[in-house]
Amino acid sequence: MSRAVKQIQAMTLGVWALLLTLSVLWGASFFFVGVAVAELPPLSIVLLRVGLAALTLHVVLRLAGQRLPRTAVVWLAFFGMGLLNNALPFGLLVWGQTHIASGLAAILNATTPLFAVIVAGALLADERTTPLKIVGVTIGFAGAVVMIGIGALEGLSTDVLAQLACLGAALSYALAGAFGRRFKRLGVTPLQTATGQVTASSLLLLPVTLSVDQPWSLPAPGLETWLAIVALATLGTALAYILYFRILAAAGATNVLLVTFLVPVSAILLGWLLLGERLSPEHFGGMALIAIGLAAIDGRLFRWGALRRRQGSAEGLDP
Repeated sequence: MSRAVKQIQAMTLGVWALLLTLSVLWGASFFFVGVAVAELPPLSIVLLRVGLAALTLHVVLRLAGQRLPRTAVVWLAFFGMGLLNNALPFGLLVWGQTHIASGLAAILNATTPLFAVIVAGALLADERTTPLKIVGVTIGFAGAVVMIGIGALEGLSTDVLAQLACLGAALSYALAGAFGRRFKRLGVTPLQTATGQVTASSLLLLPVTLSVDQPWSLPAPGLETWLAIVALATLGTALAYILYFRILAAAGATNVLLVTFLVPVSAILLGWLLLGERLSPEHFGGMALIAIGLAAIDGRLFRWGALRRRQGSAEGLDP
């Protein structure tokens, strides 16, 4: 395996720190959405989220002395990424969650790394599917189910189309992870990619939102809602996607989507720290399973253990 391939697959401590930070930002987004949804319909929230994030990132891009590329190839990639990573999965999840419970939708969304392992293994030569990855992702998914609540699976007997929509969103995220790898080859920086993606997804979502929500007919939201939207746009979208594309460029499609396992952990821990919510044994059990799954996918602990066993065997054979 070439050195470049090893660099893409490696999960350094710095990349793990970025992944944990991203999970906290997206975990906190549940709080902001919970505030905003009391006064605004889902599609309007999504459009405001990506639209304000786009404005924020354009300012940051200018301050950083960068500009968006103007070539047709790059902008087609931006629109492809905006469709796969924002517009399509957001729409499918919003529609799905109007028909099934949010807990079941969250469990179905946690299948994203499962799809990522399959998609990356099929489409990316340097992200081969290995037995250890499959085992790790399966354990991590089991941990997410335990954390969210096994009782949510009772909803599997209702509304199959809504469940397929949520699974379609998970598959779309996985395809976006593989698709997004092209930006590094095109010489587009993570900041440029994040800005281009949310700009493209804003343009894609604008006509749909105007048609469905007719926002001009809605009552004006209050200050609390606007503050939640601004936080969702700047922290949960603008900053989050800068980190997302940095991780994607450094560690690959499979690894960046491991954040799906960590988001429930962050959301539950934030609820405990900020809202005084109770942690149950199921939460600790789920966290333990997710940790084991992530360790298996990362592989270093297992390789270190195998190396230690080989060294022990070699020492035992010494005369």
